[in-house]
Amino acid sequence: MELRLAKVFASIRAAQIAAGEPLCAYVYDLEGLRRHAAHVAGSLPAGCELFYAIKANSDLPILQTLAPLVHGFEVSSGGELAWVRENFADVPVIFSGPGKLDSELDAAVGLGVDCLHVESLNELQRLAAIVKPWSKTQGVLLRINLALDKLVETSLMMGGKPTPFGIPAQQLPECLAWLRDHPEIRLCGFHFHLLSHQLDAQAHLQLLDAYLNQALQWCEQYRLAIEQINVGGGIGVNYRQPDRQFDWKTFSGGLPALMEKSGLSGVRMRFELGRYITAACGYYAMQIIDIKRSYGKTFVVGRGGSHHFRTPYAQGHSHPFHVLPVDAWPYAFPRPEASNERISVVGQLCTPKDLLASDAPVESVRCNDLVVFPYAGAYAWHISHHDFLRHPHPIQWYLPVEDDAHAANEQA
Repeated sequence: MELRLAKVFASIRAAQIAAGEPLCAYVYDLEGLRRHAAHVAGSLPAGCELFYAIKANSDLPILQTLAPLVHGFEVSSGGELAWVRENFADVPVIFSGPGKLDSELDAAVGLGVDCLHVESLNELQRLAAIVKPWSKTQGVLLRINLALDKLVETSLMMGGKPTPFGIPAQQLPECLAWLRDHPEIRLCGFHFHLLSHQLDAQAHLQLLDAYLNQALQWCEQYRLAIEQINVGGGIGVNYRQPDRQFDWKTFSGGLPALMEKSGLSGVRMRFELGRYITAACGYYAMQIIDIKRSYGKTFVVGRGGSHHFRTPYAQGHSHPFHVLPVDAWPYAFPRPEASNERISVVGQLCTPKDLLASDAPVESVRCNDLVVFPYAGAYAWHISHHDFLRHPHPIQWYLPVEDDAHAANEQA
């Protein structure tokens, strides 16, 4: 890990030297991504499948790195579906998300998506009308908004209470009755995704156990033969305490017993992970333009801001960062500096909400130094309001995947 970080920092330093103005950049470590994704996929037990949710980061080099390692991609719009099919003709694709247009459903059927995750009876009925002219059947999962007793809530909930996502469990009998009269739509199973930002491995195992128990109950009650259960994503990244991440070893180690006792023999469990796969491979770098003190607070102003890196504001946290010293100082007057104090890192936007880190302790940071934010590989650039104030976009580059011999020598 330290060697990967050193390579990232070296590439940022080289870009800063080559730049003719303060640097603002994203860099993605594709070799680090490959190793992480290979570990996650390789540690899943038999009967589990890993799909990558491309909404987290749909850059082509990211997808090309992940395609050989995952079972397929999860998309949530017609645009994402077209992007995947344009570049990956044969990769399995699943289509999730609310508010699908008829044109998106038609494209999904025509482009042969593996499964559509249906959000309502209305969507089922529209899909049936769309499928008919194709003279084929379409596999679906019913996304169920399931209310669970003692559900441990996280900072982002999509189910277990009134939300626009999924079919309330009380409406399931009506959907199943409708499906019995429409053989052009094939029920493959259920999709559950009640929460995101889960950091507790044991709590997540308990949640999946509840999913499996409920699916078994429905199979017995309605005499269903299903193929799969999609348990969504939901595994979080600990931005506030980077050294205390989700315990994947405990989680993956608990899956075999969970599946064995489920009573759902032969039913596959699908994961659609996004943030947990790509967050750690990305870095956002800002060069410091100004350091100013105001009413007892110290503000470090960087080139860029939340219009490029919206993650801290979206998640409501102070994002961790590294300071990379830059020795060059092109002016005759003294260099502004903050030492052994707490700083807030802000950007160039005309709003006090342009805040990336707040009251963070720092040993030393000077104007012209670089501030680098890790865990910027998911829901970072891709959810940001890029053109606010018409600032230029950051430059972006990708550190390449290494050949096997190189990677083996590095690990040794």
